[in-house]
Amino acid sequence: MTPDENDGRAMKSLQLKVPPPLVVFTSAALMAGLAYAFPGAAIDLPARWVLALVLAAIGFVCIAAGIIEFRRHETTIDPRQPQRSSSLVDTGIYRFTRNPMYLGFLVVLTGWAVYLGNLLPFIVLPMYVLYLGKYQIGPEERHLAAKFGDRYDAYRGKVRRWL
Repeated sequence: MTPDENDGRAMKSLQLKVPPPLVVFTSAALMAGLAYAFPGAAIDLPARWVLALVLAAIGFVCIAAGIIEFRRHETTIDPRQPQRSSSLVDTGIYRFTRNPMYLGFLVVLTGWAVYLGNLLPFIVLPMYVLYLGKYQIGPEERHLAAKFGDRYDAYRGKVRRWL
């Protein structure tokens, strides 16, 4: 096996394997570690506690709205098993974003970065988005397209992945 083949296999093995909340907690820990390790990158944000709380609240509302819609449609909320999806949810918050829970986590992480008051934690946010896009959202979308066909393609055509 060549090194490229081995890398491809290793990357594929991450697809749909790591629970997204673990990705969020790992990201939050990395952000805190960066803020602690590099205090020279601290920034003074007026009312940062308030802004951080507002962002966290918005994020949790997005997450809750996504879970509520999945429950209403009696489909799985476990993103590691998209093949268990029993219906295509395109109502409620899913009219505005295909991934309200991931978006909500991103907004919560943004609030955490604001709370930390340091520039470096903000570099973790695009890493979170890239990781989820490659190892979670992309594979989920392939399963949903295979399962729901043209209906999912039409939904994907009118509703953005994030916002």
